[in-house]
Amino acid sequence: MRLTVVALAVAGLVTMGQARAETPEELLKKSGCTACHAIDKKIVGPAYVDVAAKYKGDPGAAAKLEAKVKAGGANVWGPVPMPPNGFVPDADIKILVAIYSH
Repeated sequence: MRLTVVALAVAGLVTMGQARAETPEELLKKSGCTACHAIDKKIVGPAYVDVAAKYKGDPGAAAKLEAKVKAGGANVWGPVPMPPNGFVPDADIKILVAIYSH
């Protein structure tokens, strides 16, 4: 399933003329996400599979998650706050949310 989502997201980005040299995993590392998150296990923050499950079927999930990544947040997944990530370009945040929240 994850490979299908990644393939669809990459295909969509190529179609939109926004193809990137980085793989999704490289983009996660470059953005600093992997310091606290992993695909399938909790580190400091929730696993991406858990985020996807929590927001499944929520039509506003992408916008909520993009805002949370940018501004940071607290008390959704426990007491440890997520710091703001304003240094990550909006286009990269959109890609990461699209790939790892579905």
